[in-house]
Amino acid sequence: MKKTIGILFIAVSLIGSNVFGSTKSEDKGKGDFKEWAPTPPMGWNSWDCYGPTVEEHEVKANSDYMAKNLKKYGWEYIVVDIRWFVKNDKAGGYNQTDPIYVLDEYGRYQPAVNRFPSAADGEGFKKLADYIHSQGLKFGIHIMRGVPKEAVAKKMPIKGTNGITADQIYSTELQCEWLRDNYTIVAKKPGAQEYYNSIMDLYASWGVDFIKIDDLSRPYHQAEIELIRKAIDQTGRPMVLSTSPGETPVNKGDHVKENANMWRMVDDVWDTWGHLTHLMQVAQGWYSYISPGTWPDCDMIPLGRISVRGERGEDRMTRLTKDEQYSLMTFFTILRSPLMFGGDMPSNDAFTLSLLTNEEVLKMHRESTDVRQVYQKDGKLAITSRNPKTGDIYLALFNIQDGKSDTVGVSFADVGIKNGSSVEDVWSGEKLGAFTGSFSRTLSPHSCGLYKITSNGNL
Repeated sequence: MKKTIGILFIAVSLIGSNVFGSTKSEDKGKGDFKEWAPTPPMGWNSWDCYGPTVEEHEVKANSDYMAKNLKKYGWEYIVVDIRWFVKNDKAGGYNQTDPIYVLDEYGRYQPAVNRFPSAADGEGFKKLADYIHSQGLKFGIHIMRGVPKEAVAKKMPIKGTNGITADQIYSTELQCEWLRDNYTIVAKKPGAQEYYNSIMDLYASWGVDFIKIDDLSRPYHQAEIELIRKAIDQTGRPMVLSTSPGETPVNKGDHVKENANMWRMVDDVWDTWGHLTHLMQVAQGWYSYISPGTWPDCDMIPLGRISVRGERGEDRMTRLTKDEQYSLMTFFTILRSPLMFGGDMPSNDAFTLSLLTNEEVLKMHRESTDVRQVYQKDGKLAITSRNPKTGDIYLALFNIQDGKSDTVGVSFADVGIKNGSSVEDVWSGEKLGAFTGSFSRTLSPHSCGLYKITSNGNL
């Protein structure tokens, strides 16, 4: 996570102003944004449980829960997902027939006051962000790329320009296919950069710490991503950038890691086994990009109580079995994905909470390096990483087959261990004893094991 002292030092030395304001830096170093997320971001996102309908009291309830139960384990972001600027959205999809948008005079979306009462009198999300900050947490929002169609239709002026209006920077080409609120911004048009600057300045003034921007990855909107990167940097405020959703093309990996802190590898991951196995396949192209400040993103964690007013299905506890839930959390954590819990946290049962608060698992997620896939074949998957502070090797074994128990294991030589080693189950803390040459376990279908291997000799 961001370290507060480090952020203050960077901000003061680079811009000489309060990091929580919107004063701009004219000499921002390229790549400084990577220092804002030195470990994978961890938090809560409203999408899986509330879709486009979340309300302020629900955001605060989840913030209260995180502050009380999860903050001490490193969880810190509270993110309001899609369409917070629509007064009359609906569960189970989107109201695209007669949406009532809320915009300011510069064509910038504002929170709908009927859902976020503290946004009255032009306050935006400032008071809600202040509430979350007062708990020692951080605040984030979701937006769609582009410029609002309503701003274009009304030829609204773009703040920071000399008379340029929204209808002068847009294109109907490559408009989002599944949500038609916005048009594409043409990066080379005068006013394009200024529009993105204006919305990022607004978010900085509210106290936003995290921005998830949708429909950037399929196709890959390189020019708009570059506009966004510049717009965030010019505010002088550290705001973690998450690009979403879709399968970000691996051939754009070098570009996205120089512009975003995290990026989605796949479409939405829901509470079915097939979503997880598809993710495991796609992730094979992204291991080499896992590094401080830039994180391939597995998507939200669809555990606990989801779809209270969500997009997929009825109000329910996750459909994943306990074995499958362990497999999901093990894969997300050993891969060092950002962890954005999707369930309604106040509804968590003891088992769900235990998945989010295992100190040894989160230590691996926070501290490990050199994440690599050993193999993925015949319905079996093995992944390793290493703790550079202790020299311990972490090993995750998965049986991803349907209906068949099987033995899954590795040769110590294949994971860089030269001598006999002691093995500990990371989830349970059980000491499994000393092993020489190899390690394996018989796993039931859809189950996994997560182990810490301590060498009795040189690694």
